[in-house]
Amino acid sequence: VQLQASGGGLVQAGGSLRLSCAASKSIHGIYKMGWYRQAPGNQRELVATITNNYNIDIAESVRGRCAVTRDNAKNTVDLQMDRLKPGDTAIYYCYALQLLPLQEESWGQGTQVTVSS
Repeated sequence: VQLQASGGGLVQAGGSLRLSCAASKSIHGIYKMGWYRQAPGNQRELVATITNNYNIDIAESVRGRCAVTRDNAKNTVDLQMDRLKPGDTAIYYCYALQLLPLQEESWGQGTQVTVSS
């Protein structure tokens, strides 16, 4: 599946952003979708994922400030980020894990989020 991320940008600390990821096909059968991020000099890390049973895994660093949702009708997965901090500055990547018929991971192209102090 191809993933197209949008919604990044420059925001002041304390502000909000909503990232959206559009899939090229139906996500109804895709097991897990969500978001990872990578800051300069750091490894890519989990932000939040959601399964097709709506089980959510969210990083402790963003818990209480971020929410991940998926819309199987629109084939999108969104990340709402509030009370942003400079430490949230990173490239955010959309992610999909399909299990059937073959296990396959897909990544979007990334969208830059910059939080100024």
